[in-house]
Amino acid sequence: MQGPVAVVTLNRAEAMNALSKALRAALAAAMRRVDADPEVRAVVLTGAGTRAFTAGLDLKELGSDAAAMDDATGQGADANPVKAVEQCRKPVVGAINGVAITGGFELALACDVLIASENARFADTHARVGIMPGWGLSQKLSRLIGIYRAKELSLTGNFLDAVTAERWGLVNRVVAADDLLPAAVALATDMAGVEPGFSAAYKRLIDDGFAVAFGEGLRLETARSSAANAGVGPEEVARRREAVQARGRTQG
Repeated sequence: MQGPVAVVTLNRAEAMNALSKALRAALAAAMRRVDADPEVRAVVLTGAGTRAFTAGLDLKELGSDAAAMDDATGQGADANPVKAVEQCRKPVVGAINGVAITGGFELALACDVLIASENARFADTHARVGIMPGWGLSQKLSRLIGIYRAKELSLTGNFLDAVTAERWGLVNRVVAADDLLPAAVALATDMAGVEPGFSAAYKRLIDDGFAVAFGEGLRLETARSSAANAGVGPEEVARRREAVQARGRTQG
């Protein structure tokens, strides 16, 4: 814990933090704990070491266990690390410290915000391995960076460097490796300043709207905002307005 921020680390540096069955289950358990902990108001997810955020599914494990593929494509949170992250109602900042490859790329895209170190690189090697993505990458990536760029990455398996990822809008910003965790924690701390219930509802509104057509998303916003805002009184707005103005004066 760093104040109201929990740091969750994928800790298999010797295997480039590959997502073994055990690591996926441990991630799901960790995300359940931080989601349930009232002292935690935001989360940073990163990888151990400097080489990898995660290299994706543990191919050595997949190649030695006939049942491993079925488990790896399961949709429960213990098997699917994307679901493990998505079950957390609190903001999750991905601190991408090295390569995020294939399933690791999918896990990065499950975070709410991405901060990348200068060492970060992204690659979708599903086509090279001969395995179809099942954790959302084929649909999310084109919506984030455009269909032509997504096809370029997915149909070549080529790596995307951190600077280009920022230019393409895949990551929020790139920082020096030594600054990555402090920058991610600082951003998560900012997010932790929002009332938790409201933060969770707003995050859900953004995610649910992103998953549907634009017109349906607007109707969703209208319905939820009408219901939520009906209970907000003028005194509360005035009080919070003063706090927002005071905070704004401290920012450049």
